[in-house]
Amino acid sequence: MYNDLEKILFTEEQIQTRIKEIAAQIDKDYAGETPVVVGILKGCFMFFADLVRQMKTNIEIDFMSISSYGNNTKSSGEVKMIKDLDRTIEGRHVIIIEDIIDTGYTLKYLMTTLSARNPKSIKLCTLLDKKSRREVDISPDYVCFDVGDEFVVGYGLDYAQLYRNLPVIGVLKESVYKK
Repeated sequence: MYNDLEKILFTEEQIQTRIKEIAAQIDKDYAGETPVVVGILKGCFMFFADLVRQMKTNIEIDFMSISSYGNNTKSSGEVKMIKDLDRTIEGRHVIIIEDIIDTGYTLKYLMTTLSARNPKSIKLCTLLDKKSRREVDISPDYVCFDVGDEFVVGYGLDYAQLYRNLPVIGVLKESVYKK
């Protein structure tokens, strides 16, 4: 798998250090509250697990699955909900945990959908923010790392469902996805 990477952007140690910092900020922001932390599957699973283990705040956990990529390297712009929440979020603080924000279409759809359910607040937390590709006005509240317009994999992020289990985040060689 490592042979398919052009370079490693973030090591396991860098990722864990930044997650601890983000968890501490969320703990501070939600002191005395019990937010619903919503993981957006599948890509967030590693980040989500490590983040919530670092949080000291009481939380409830739920998951959604939304897709706009399929097996492509770029978002199609067409968003499809595969799994919805199992609980109501009305009157609750909600923190959405995402692996990467790219064009913003998926998060715009998600924010519109969840806002209609009358939560007390919604904040976005993302492992990676790819601002250079943003087509929709979305600004995350918590960002671990900014990345350029490169195809990244590892630590939950995939290409055609592969590379999620890498403990690092790296740039996939173009030769791998342009076969």
